[in-house]
Amino acid sequence: MGPGKFLSLCKMVGALAEVPVAGCDVLVTSAPYPPTHWIPASTGNYTASGRPGAYPVDRVVIHVTEETFPDAMRIFKDPRSRVSAHYMVASADGYIGQFVRERDIAWHAGNWRYNTVSIGIEHEGWIHRPEYFTDALYRASARLTAAVCARYGIPPTREHIVGHSEVPGSTHADPGPHWDWDRYLQLVTGG
Repeated sequence: MGPGKFLSLCKMVGALAEVPVAGCDVLVTSAPYPPTHWIPASTGNYTASGRPGAYPVDRVVIHVTEETFPDAMRIFKDPRSRVSAHYMVASADGYIGQFVRERDIAWHAGNWRYNTVSIGIEHEGWIHRPEYFTDALYRASARLTAAVCARYGIPPTREHIVGHSEVPGSTHADPGPHWDWDRYLQLVTGG
């Protein structure tokens, strides 16, 4: 099944469990996390860790794939790519795939320090094609970011929710000029 068309009914007892359930293809977490499909990245594309004990998580980095969801997924699964993100949100319907567990360090920011202390969220689309920044994408991503902020006590502000372009040393321009930060933060904070 493709992004957004995937529906599975799985239930699990336990708080904030970040493990796949046998026979279930949904990563189940307790509320307020939105449903997430577990699609593991290649183990060669992230660093196993024990966050937040090993590194405190204090920010979210917003990315835009410059690829389709399926192409970015292939990149994360290719051990030669040396890149990953914790999550990716599909444009058309807000489908969320999780590629790296939050306790592990995804290689998304291009800056080791930022990688160690952040959760990376990719968004399907291109920075100069605003039609990819749909209402469904914004809403699903904002719910995810709000849940991440709540879990780690991250203030839901622009100081702690940053674009990839704002990471020190970044050579990337995402999320780009068409990303509506005001709208996004309003959705994150429930305003």
